[in-house]
Amino acid sequence: AISHARFLAQSSAGKIHLLHVIPAFSPVLTRGFISDARKMEDYLVNTSKEKLDELSKKLSLAENDIQIHIRSGNIRDEVTKLADELKADVVIVGSRNPNIQTHLLGSEAAGIVRYAHVPVFVVR
Repeated sequence: AISHARFLAQSSAGKIHLLHVIPAFSPVLTRGFISDARKMEDYLVNTSKEKLDELSKKLSLAENDIQIHIRSGNIRDEVTKLADELKADVVIVGSRNPNIQTHLLGSEAAGIVRYAHVPVFVVR
């Protein structure tokens, strides 16, 4: 998906917004462990930022053509929300090879395709 995003950005003078969504913690699970939950969330955010920074360097694009976003919540909701906020022209997502579980339950990519208000490219 990254190489396709880079190609589109280069061919249309576009910008790339890299997004990582951290699953939200259930309040029931974190009750009594608030400080640990905050430490865990900080760790996840920092790790995500480091990985997205590394990925952005591999894109070989100008620094101002790439922006990193880290959010917490449901993947489908956060991707579609960010696309709306940015008034994105397109969303590009990677998809793993489907298996029986994703066919029966649906995948994150399928949810994004269904609910996004802009075209979505799904790349294997």
